Amino acid sequence: MVRFLFQRLWQSALTLLLVSIVVFAGVRALPGDPATVMAGEQADPAAIAAVRAQLGLDRALPIQYLEFVKHAATGDFGRSIRTGTPVRHLIGATLPVTLQLALYAMLVAVLLGVTGGVLAAVYRGRWPEWVVNGVSLVGLSVPTFWLGLLAVLYLAVGLGLFPASGYVSPFDDPLRGLYYLTLPAVILGVTHAAAVQRQTRSSMVETLSADFVRTARAKGLGPGAVIVRYGLRNSLIVVTTVIGLQLGLLIAGTVVTERIFGLPGIGKLTLDSVFSRDYPVIQAVVLVVATSYIVINLLVDVLYTVIDPRVRVSGRAQ
Repeated sequence: MVRFLFQRLWQSALTLLLVSIVVFAGVRALPGDPATVMAGEQADPAAIAAVRAQLGLDRALPIQYLEFVKHAATGDFGRSIRTGTPVRHLIGATLPVTLQLALYAMLVAVLLGVTGGVLAAVYRGRWPEWVVNGVSLVGLSVPTFWLGLLAVLYLAVGLGLFPASGYVSPFDDPLRGLYYLTLPAVILGVTHAAAVQRQTRSSMVETLSADFVRTARAKGLGPGAVIVRYGLRNSLIVVTTVIGLQLGLLIAGTVVTERIFGLPGIGKLTLDSVFSRDYPVIQAVVLVVATSYIVINLLVDVLYTVIDPRVRVSGRAQ
């Protein structure tokens, strides 16, 4: 286990290093000059040059990158060009909102996706499978922003069942906080539930056709026990992988949903930073999201051995 963790950690560190290089180069390839944005379009060249020197943009790119990595390793991402606020304070204020939304949406996706996948596998070739697969196809086909706009128009504005926008921290008021997050979480969860459902169904169909399942049925084991103890449990490896990937996508892909529902999350921060060419914030956000994705994949790999003891952490079966 220790050897496995060490190997995965250095691979994750190398991946994060490559991500930092791509982010650093990509951000500087954006059109526009942040020094001009800070100094103003009408500023004279001397003022713009002074701002560039203050931001360190007049140095060679390798030196800028080394300075960026050195400070980022200590959690210092600099200050926002747009507001002057330390970037880590901005991320600290917005990231919890995105994590709450992503976890809530993932809970919705798992409940709907796993339940639908099990039903489609158990009733294969019958009408429950057709219904579940049809709903799943709709979830995969319909854009999230369109579902969000319809939800705001009919469920929030029309029927008044949910707030159209706004945010209340669940730590301050749990019930009200969950109430404000429910509609955007359901919209996000429905779209990701479709992917979970399809993978669950595929894995369950294969598992339920295995010899050990037929043996369990021949011994007189009930249908419920066969489905849960043998079918679902042996399908969890594939399902866990999909859930981990979907959670990473949720954290990185809440931009549109947060914009529609007015949530002060990291997605809104990213859009505002891109529009204002705020280099430090963009770099920090991408690195934080990439780090969360890497950590989630590491946890999924370790979780394999908990779900199925036959699988070693090295990835080979016993």
